[in-house]
Amino acid sequence: MISLTLEHFVRQIALEQPDRSRIAFICIGSDRSTGDSYGPIVGTLLQKRGWGNIIGTLQQPCDAYKVEEAVGAVDPTCTVIAIDACLGNPKTVGQYVLTKGSLLPGAAIGRRLPPVGHYSIAGIVNMNGPKAYAMLQTTSLYQVICMAEHTVEAIDAAWTNEAKDQSLNG
Repeated sequence: MISLTLEHFVRQIALEQPDRSRIAFICIGSDRSTGDSYGPIVGTLLQKRGWGNIIGTLQQPCDAYKVEEAVGAVDPTCTVIAIDACLGNPKTVGQYVLTKGSLLPGAAIGRRLPPVGHYSIAGIVNMNGPKAYAMLQTTSLYQVICMAEHTVEAIDAAWTNEAKDQSLNG
């Protein structure tokens, strides 16, 4: 579903759930792999901007071993946005796979983990290859940080604009 822009996608979520305190983020990944750090970097940046309900930061990553626990720890009344890195073809690196529905973390490296999220944002951080784990390890940190910043900017803007729209209409 790459045809939607990230900004439009998160704006639609904000329209469906304008109360940002009812949004939970599960930011999947590890701080020990450049490509796989996209989720924890997003989680850390969201936390620094005052967002609550975040599982998965650089300080406390939500890696493959913690995903199942994370899914069970989220308030069931929250709308969950799952964020993870993924690999794609060379032309899609730097783009996002945006889905109304869950994502399957670890699929690129053959892990079988539970589906996560009501919505999902998968950042295509590098191209897929025969050794997916090596591709994640050798991903450009600059690419990952730029994508993480873009993601957080889009999320912040969506709920900021939603709050403005409600105050003008309310």
